[in-house]
Amino acid sequence: MAAVCPLCALGTMVRRLLSLIKFEHTIFAFPFAIMAAFLAAGGWPSLRQFGLICGAMVGARSAAMAFNRIVDRQQDSVNPRTRERELPTGKVTLAQAWAIVIVGSVVFLGSAALLNRPTALLSPVALLIILSYSYTKRYTRLTHAVLGLCLAIAPMGAWIAVRGRLDLAPFFLSAAVILWVAGFDIIYACQDVEFDRQQRLFSLPASLGVSRALWIARMGHGVMVGILLLLPLFISLGFIFKAGVGLVALLLLYEHSLVSPRDLSRVNAAFFTVNGMVSLLLMAFTLGDIFGGR
Repeated sequence: MAAVCPLCALGTMVRRLLSLIKFEHTIFAFPFAIMAAFLAAGGWPSLRQFGLICGAMVGARSAAMAFNRIVDRQQDSVNPRTRERELPTGKVTLAQAWAIVIVGSVVFLGSAALLNRPTALLSPVALLIILSYSYTKRYTRLTHAVLGLCLAIAPMGAWIAVRGRLDLAPFFLSAAVILWVAGFDIIYACQDVEFDRQQRLFSLPASLGVSRALWIARMGHGVMVGILLLLPLFISLGFIFKAGVGLVALLLLYEHSLVSPRDLSRVNAAFFTVNGMVSLLLMAFTLGDIFGGR
């Protein structure tokens, strides 16, 4: 039997762990945390603040995603769309998944504690919220909004990390994130309508039907754009930011053109590709406004 290369085995394990927590989906919340940090600072936050915000983001998201996979492992094992995930197939053990939850939680709480007193005091509450999301699909149709709230904690926390207090601006930014995430999560949930009904899981597509759910997602994204356009009333943002919001609106229109009750074949493109562009584009235009638009 050929010897197994230790580095190759380590690389395989790391890839599986990153796949378990869908590390690439960090692209959704991370840009909004960066936006909030730079807006709160009126420019560059300190290197220490920036590093600890990044650490908190990675720790919280890793813990939350691994916990979600643990909680959902039974459903994932019988859902044709998810049964090849790492826990159902044994590519990642339950112990390894729990290790990610514990390490991620410690990194998040430790980073928050090193930032300032308000983040230290609020971080356990934030962790409880992002972990509790994993159970909401069993009890409420608001599960999509709760997921939005979990991601909206990122810009709110980044703002507090820099300023040590809350202002009106991060509330508007976080409200936009809640509506944006809830909208695209509704689109994503359209793939599992029949499974969710069989398992008695709550989601808007399963409860209201795909057509009505997609209309709710569209309305949510429309309100999101409106909220973003109100943000300059509370913090100095100009034409560059507003141009970015306009491009985001066009991207969201394109996202909704990709899916319909009769054709859900392009849900993944709508979910990941377009929304990844939304967050990165808005961050780029926000930073462009901060540094070049005044």
